[in-house]
Amino acid sequence: MTVSSVGAVTQAQGAAAQNGITKGGAPEMDYDAFLQLLVAQMKNQDPLNPAESTEYIAQFATFANVEQSIQTNTRLESMMTVSALTQADALIGRTLTSLDGATRGTVTSIRAVDGGIQATIEGGETIMLGDGVSVA
Repeated sequence: MTVSSVGAVTQAQGAAAQNGITKGGAPEMDYDAFLQLLVAQMKNQDPLNPAESTEYIAQFATFANVEQSIQTNTRLESMMTVSALTQADALIGRTLTSLDGATRGTVTSIRAVDGGIQATIEGGETIMLGDGVSVA
């Protein structure tokens, strides 16, 4: 890869970043951004030493595998939430006590929230289900 092609790829990466694609945290690179990077790489490759077509095929295959893994993880996470809600449903009508003992009451409803399952007790207070929460 020549200096000009590195600059073009860097510009494509900058455009991808402006479109909400981040490198850290949750993977957010979509198929269009991947194609932008690939086209920039192809346009700016050294004509005397072009990249092999097998390299491009490997890049497509790798991206497809990553994309499929992300979709699988999303579906698995959804299934785990449904399973947790189904199990937590058995807590309705039972008495919960928070880890610190400050909150105690009979469970009236259960809901999934960011970070886990939350039980609402009589009076409207909530308890996050997790280690240390006791059930009676």
